Amino acid sequence: MSARRVAVTGLGMVSPAGAGARAAFAALLEGRSGLRLLAPPDAPHPLAVPAGVCAEFDPVTALGKPRAATMDRYSQLGVVAGLEAWRDAGLAQGADEDRADWGVAWGTGMGGALTFERGYREVYAAGRERLAPLTVVQAMNNACASHLAISFGLGGTCSTHSDACASAAMAIGDAFRRVRAGSAPVMLAGGSEAPLAYGVIRAWLALQVLAPGDAASAARACRPFHADRAGLVLAEGGAALVLEDWARAERRGVRIYAELAGFGESSDHLNLVRPSADGQARAVRAALADARLDPAELDYVNAHATGTREGDAVEIAALRAALGARLSQVRVSSTKSSLGHPLGAAGALEAAITVLALHAGDLPPTLGAAETLDPECAGPAHVLGAGLRGARPRAALSNSFAFGGSNAVLAFRAPGGLNTL
Repeated sequence: MSARRVAVTGLGMVSPAGAGARAAFAALLEGRSGLRLLAPPDAPHPLAVPAGVCAEFDPVTALGKPRAATMDRYSQLGVVAGLEAWRDAGLAQGADEDRADWGVAWGTGMGGALTFERGYREVYAAGRERLAPLTVVQAMNNACASHLAISFGLGGTCSTHSDACASAAMAIGDAFRRVRAGSAPVMLAGGSEAPLAYGVIRAWLALQVLAPGDAASAARACRPFHADRAGLVLAEGGAALVLEDWARAERRGVRIYAELAGFGESSDHLNLVRPSADGQARAVRAALADARLDPAELDYVNAHATGTREGDAVEIAALRAALGARLSQVRVSSTKSSLGHPLGAAGALEAAITVLALHAGDLPPTLGAAETLDPECAGPAHVLGAGLRGARPRAALSNSFAFGGSNAVLAFRAPGGLNTL
């Protein structure tokens, strides 16, 4: 069986930049930040940190109260993103055709963190002996994938990837391989995360990797590639892509946003928290090779860059090793400067943004680094401060690099001809 081309025919997103993939992309191009100071009102000890909060998201309005009540927030975010992507692809929600081999591949690093925290408080602080009956099925990491499969009657694979910050990119890569191999004509792939629980934030503070900030500076707390960057900003969010056999999409006559052309993965096999330029470069090379993409054709990289001192510099070193002299011609930006870092969902949000960049021909910027770019991060043609209109990229990479050394890189091509949003 020959390999099939894989089309991206649907996109959905819930992010700190707003509800909906197109609204979020427009906000990014305009240089708007979705970061703000978060001070949980029920925190047992004072806490205020910059965070990416989906402030416009109301799960009851989006899903209805009975349905929303069965889900942790990470599933609510993911299901709403999935519903948008499904509609965007022109697919009916009901099982109007045989979907026995259609599937879902989802990513999350922490699953139902908010449900776990609520349970811990009820047991240990309030002394309750019984928890809500749905606690386990709300908190489990595969809950969102299961809700999506049930929503759309998908009878094929229903898989969940948990590879820290590479989770969603790994899930999209898995879905891509299934469609390309012909084992699934349609896959819904992406990821979601809702990590803004008091205990989770405290755990990340203990790692000393979170950026500081107050109400006045929270919007620019995440500054990837900046000389004085001070750490990452936690965020929540969800995004979904509909991946479809290219020939099938053409027969349906639907819009094709981009081609998902390749996927590369690697393990640093070095350290649980320290990244490896060699490991990341191997994943970049693998994605290019899988896509049969010459570096000379590559015009844009949506970087993983989170705003940490070591991580950003290592990623640029990896791109330099993988792309050589071509790097100086490649546009690079980190949209975490606007959205924050939604951990296991990051790869899905950034893949969707990369697809929209190819579709519209415009590139989102890195916020905050234009003032003083770190010399260690020099080399690429950074998109700084404001979006770059009319760039018309031909091909792009979306990088996801995780604690534990899991590296995942997705390679996309423009479908041919410039589209407008």
